[in-house]
Amino acid sequence: MTSHEVHVPHHHGGPEHGLAQWVAIFTAIMATCGAIVGHEASETANEAILIKNEAVLKKAEASNQWSYYQQVSTKTHLMELAKALTPATKHADYDEKLAKYARQKEEIQAKANEFESQVKEADGKSAALRGPRLNFAYALTLLQIAISVASVTILTGRVWLFGVAGISAAGGLVFWAMAFLAH
Repeated sequence: MTSHEVHVPHHHGGPEHGLAQWVAIFTAIMATCGAIVGHEASETANEAILIKNEAVLKKAEASNQWSYYQQVSTKTHLMELAKALTPATKHADYDEKLAKYARQKEEIQAKANEFESQVKEADGKSAALRGPRLNFAYALTLLQIAISVASVTILTGRVWLFGVAGISAAGGLVFWAMAFLAH
């Protein structure tokens, strides 16, 4: 051997070599699962945000309708006051306007109530996504722990750590399944 050559020891299929292959395969599979879970978690969070935004917009529309309702109610009260202060011969004109305002108030109230029910529905949908979002987060955390512990298995040579990694991965897969089924 010359002074510039480096001797690299070769593993010829010993028990550590087999474990390294299993850990490498396990790590690749868990990393792939983690990437999918991360994507699903992001998609679920985005969906919840969009639904919550819809609820906020509907709430604003309901608020606008209630403000309009107040405006028509104020006009109604002013019209009733004006009617009370005028002679009976002019009441027909006021009665016509009061009837118009009463119809408007009914229509406005119906719209406002519809928006309020849409708010409740959207809030419910958004809240329903909380469980799957948490389960995706737990799944991703446990899969990342499994990858880390599997890596430590090779560094330390302690095979029992690979079992811990497997348990963590199994927990992550259970949470992933729970999130998937709930979504």
